Amino acid sequence: MADTPNPMPDPFEMYRRLWGQLGVPLPGMAMPTLDPQEVEKRISDLRSVEAWLNMNLNMVKFSIQGLELQQAALRAMQPKK
Repeated sequence: MADTPNPMPDPFEMYRRLWGQLGVPLPGMAMPTLDPQEVEKRISDLRSVEAWLNMNLNMVKFSIQGLELQQAALRAMQPKK
């Protein structure tokens, strides 16, 4: 009976593998560490991710603003009916 496969695969296994490759534990899925250096490393890693996400958010906002300016310019150039 030890050879029977698990009938229900773990639905979170894919996420664990994805997040594990990034070096970031899936929230709520890992035991907290008691090593202060490991905590400092995790904070540093997450701050880097936060900075990257903020940079991308700012680029998206800038793109939206550019498109809105383009839209306003195109509307201003349309002939009046």
